[in-house]
Amino acid sequence: MPLPALSPDTTDFLAEKHLMLIDGKWVPAASGKTIDIVNPATEEVIGTVPAGDAADIDKAVAAARKAFDTGPWPKMPPSERARLLWKLADLLEQNAQQITEVEILDNGMPLNHAGRMAVPLAANMCRYYAGWPTKILGDTIPVDPPMPGVEVLTYTRKEPVGVVGQITPWNYPLGMVAMKLGPALATGCTVVLKPAEQAPLTALIVAELVQEAGIPDGVVNVVTGYGETAGAALTAHPDVDKVAFTGSTDVGRIILRAAAGNLKKVSLELGGKSPFIIFPDADLERAIPGAAFSAFFLQGQNCMCGSRLFVHKQIFDKVVEGVAGFAKMMKIGPGLDPETNIGPLISSEQLSRVSGFLAAGPKEGATLVAGGKRVDRKGYFVEPTVFANTNREMKVVREEIFGPVTCAQMFDTDDLDAVAKLANDTAFGLVGSIWTKNLAIAHKLAARIKAGTMGINTHGMADINAPFGGYKQSGWGREFGKESLDLYLETKTVVQHM
Repeated sequence: MPLPALSPDTTDFLAEKHLMLIDGKWVPAASGKTIDIVNPATEEVIGTVPAGDAADIDKAVAAARKAFDTGPWPKMPPSERARLLWKLADLLEQNAQQITEVEILDNGMPLNHAGRMAVPLAANMCRYYAGWPTKILGDTIPVDPPMPGVEVLTYTRKEPVGVVGQITPWNYPLGMVAMKLGPALATGCTVVLKPAEQAPLTALIVAELVQEAGIPDGVVNVVTGYGETAGAALTAHPDVDKVAFTGSTDVGRIILRAAAGNLKKVSLELGGKSPFIIFPDADLERAIPGAAFSAFFLQGQNCMCGSRLFVHKQIFDKVVEGVAGFAKMMKIGPGLDPETNIGPLISSEQLSRVSGFLAAGPKEGATLVAGGKRVDRKGYFVEPTVFANTNREMKVVREEIFGPVTCAQMFDTDDLDAVAKLANDTAFGLVGSIWTKNLAIAHKLAARIKAGTMGINTHGMADINAPFGGYKQSGWGREFGKESLDLYLETKTVVQHM
């Protein structure tokens, strides 16, 4: 069955010479170098973007600094910033087909995921944050007078932190751009955005729409380039007041070291190795497909991936067989095919990394129940994989794979402290879930597990209204919800003797 034809807008976009947005102007990299963008489903080059480096970051940061220090954006009436964010959401929806198709070609995600999650969620994020500029409030604080007869007025102001460097990953390109831009713009900050070099194209479309929406020049600057050049220059730049990063824990550590120069603020949304815990009384008609979806969603290339499957001994074989059954029946193919469930991994490098884990599992004693190898076709495809009889000593259990792999471990205890110890036996703490009909057990165990989000009979339900982030090596700070605004605000205390 042939793949659906691309829309004319998508075809025209792919044929363009892609440039970077700096201070309202579309420019090539100062070096003239470019990066090939590869469709992971076909291994074909679908375009090039500028390979920006430190020189381009300098220009972008200077533009953002000028826009913050002397431009209209921070002082703009809150209702006007809200209106422009709402306009950006409208434009995302008006260009939904083009953006969705480019997201699929750039990243490889299946159409049924991209159609539901790319533009709809990005537009919702913009509208959510459009509601906040008029509600960023300080407090009036009663304080003790310093001496008899002196009255004191003390209050706080919430002020934008300034110039923000934002680095987004390749696994969910459009959503991550919206997640970063929304709170930064709502609070009045200006931005230099560095999208992942593997999947930067929808970030460039967003940059076009930022201009069309009427957001002033220099408020949003987009520099494409490699992490070790453009990303490193951005995180170390002395005129950047804050860095927001989503990506691997290893890169997060590098960013922390780079940010030390001017002690810029840092927020990090990093990796995960999420426990998915199933008790004997769980509704297996929900838990089994839930376990499969959590493990294989976006080809397992998501930080919430339910990659450690803990199942009670009484139902272990049934659950593992069920999850393996889902793995075996999922259709693997290009994201543009509406029947595809599992798309390609992002790159040849990621394919090599995941293949290394697939080989390591059986060597360390894991039982391969489903999948386990690369698909024999063009593109970076691997089979969704289920390992059983795994343990904490195995590489596939300890490390974040970022591929469609889940590792099943058996437990045989009703001691919630013992179950929590299993779940917490990881360097990460982003997401987890508990599957049982006994809500008392669920809530008691949720309190014992060190993770930023815990699901009860659901997994990874990140919602724009609720804070999202991790414990331990899964990051610093919280995205989404009111808490995300705190990442982009300073609190100033003002005191007056009256």
